[in-house]
Amino acid sequence: MIGLRSKLHIYGALRGYRAGPAARFHMPGHKGRRLPCARAPFDITELPFSGCLEDASGVIGRAQEDVAQLLGAAFAEILTDGSTAGVYGMIYAAGRAGARKVILPRNAHKSAYNACAVLGIEPVALANPAQGGAFLPPTAAQFAAALDAEGEGCAVLVTSPDYFGVCADLPALRKLCDEKGALLLADGAHGAFMRFDTAAAGKYAGRFADLWVDGSHKTMPTLTQGALLCGRDRRLHGHVREALDLFRTTSPSYPIMASVEYGVKFMAERGAALCARVRADLAKAREILLNAGIACLPSDTLVLAPDLGTAGLYPHEMAAALRAQGIWAELETDRHIVFYNSPLTPRGALARLAKRMAKLEERLPRSAALPAGPAACTERAASYLEALHAPCEWVPFAEAVGRVCARSAGVTPPCYPVALAGERIGEEAARALEGAAHTFGTEGGKIAVLCTEQA
Repeated sequence: MIGLRSKLHIYGALRGYRAGPAARFHMPGHKGRRLPCARAPFDITELPFSGCLEDASGVIGRAQEDVAQLLGAAFAEILTDGSTAGVYGMIYAAGRAGARKVILPRNAHKSAYNACAVLGIEPVALANPAQGGAFLPPTAAQFAAALDAEGEGCAVLVTSPDYFGVCADLPALRKLCDEKGALLLADGAHGAFMRFDTAAAGKYAGRFADLWVDGSHKTMPTLTQGALLCGRDRRLHGHVREALDLFRTTSPSYPIMASVEYGVKFMAERGAALCARVRADLAKAREILLNAGIACLPSDTLVLAPDLGTAGLYPHEMAAALRAQGIWAELETDRHIVFYNSPLTPRGALARLAKRMAKLEERLPRSAALPAGPAACTERAASYLEALHAPCEWVPFAEAVGRVCARSAGVTPPCYPVALAGERIGEEAARALEGAAHTFGTEGGKIAVLCTEQA
């Protein structure tokens, strides 16, 4: 670690400042003290030695150059606003390059749809195939058909990998976009580590996309909100910089920036070995669960996603029982529990988890009628942008069935719209929203629908 520290531009500058007798007559207000965390002394503002993210000068500029080289990118922009700012940046850049529509998976993250709303770009959502009670990425053939149907002025956005660790067919999509002259954008928020994972590097979004987002904090040793927006073509960098000047905060966190640089350089040094160890642990955990009658969804990443429907178990019951033992999953759906791992998942932790689940499986209640798959509306009644600007009213979920959604609404996590603006709301979608612990796009048990005369 001593060798790695010497290569960290942003952390090195912060560490030097903390060590000196500085009188802090600058922001932030805590003055390096009076916070219940160790980050305070490193939490500073733009100073002559610390560079500026908006201008990418000094230590920040050098850090971004190093990160781009390690990721195989022409350029890399550090984000302290999470992957969301990166998704906005990609879609803005696509619009500046001539895209009027974005073809994307139906289960794309809400940030992609929100960016389209802000930028006046129409999203063309493709139905996700489903298998094992979970969505799969749309096929290259689906994207090809959509590009043919929509004509010129389209960009393609894929989520790869998705929340369950499944990757899109990026080689086929790269070939398709080259043939059609379309930009390929990738929300790779859940796969930042893949560049350094020998078993997954061939599916890393940065090998194929013109622009891609790495959600560094999701799978690397990086603070929450730390992310990257990268590109393969320097001609797009100007559009990306314009976008980030609009959407990125002017008060970026220096500890987050330092942690993004650290995460990439840490993975470059140690990632391959750590990923190989975690993958071996995953294989053992899946074997333990399978012997207990619980199959797992296949994953290209380090996600462990037991399908409790295969054993007739309630995921929410299992998750609650695990929390009682101090074990916290990323999320549970109506069929699955998703355990999010990274190269830093402790050795042996996955086997212990699987053994706990196998014991709980013997005594938890059973159900023979678990949902077959995830909920999402499919019938489009109006365009997305038209629905957003039409008169609307808020009604209870039960009364929304059959009405046209006016404001996208979904369950969080995983933060994709169950009902997308312009879609007709079905019973299954209404039940999913009503029964969810956390939602977006809803208020007090109500959802926005187009006024009757507009529906």
